[in-house]
Amino acid sequence: MRLHPDVVSTDTDDGTVLLNERTGRYWQLNGTGAHVLRQLLDGHGPDDIAAGLAERHRIEPSLAERDVSAVIDQLHTAQLVIA
Repeated sequence: MRLHPDVVSTDTDDGTVLLNERTGRYWQLNGTGAHVLRQLLDGHGPDDIAAGLAERHRIEPSLAERDVSAVIDQLHTAQLVIA
């Protein structure tokens, strides 16, 4: 997965901001969303990302899987990433 060519990202104290330079629209990801995006861009799969989040935050793996899936769906829907 990679960022859409029109999208640039900037890390902030609270997460990451993504800007689509063609449309001028921007999105802000919280710390967890930013972590998921970075992991995806580094080539990690959703299952591995969810397992790491579940362990780090001591939550049920199914909850972490659902959250990672939601972030991925939102990134695709907003056309911020390309598979």
